[in-house]
Amino acid sequence: MSSTRSPLLVALVLLATIAVVPPHAMGAESFQAQKTAQVAKPDGPLDLNKATAAQLEELPGVGPATATRIVEYREKNGAFKKVEDLMNVRGIGEKTFLSLKPLVTVVPPKGNGR
Repeated sequence: MSSTRSPLLVALVLLATIAVVPPHAMGAESFQAQKTAQVAKPDGPLDLNKATAAQLEELPGVGPATATRIVEYREKNGAFKKVEDLMNVRGIGEKTFLSLKPLVTVVPPKGNGR
């Protein structure tokens, strides 16, 4: 009888262990996918022209320094005209941009009657 309980017990212990593994213990790809899923909001992508530094930090691959540079770039150069302008910000290369592209948008500021 113990032989039938042993595999079941092992399976339950294994399942419980997997369920409580912290995100940082996962592989980098799994953690990145989880963070991306958390950022995707039901109301759509994050507007680069309205986002705060704190909101930008929630994006995968964007830390405090990069978030600050995005806000500073926007303040210095005016509103982003297209999502690709994000690559003009120091620290955002093609790889980072491609991971951010589906998570961000650019809504032109109002008041430009053209």
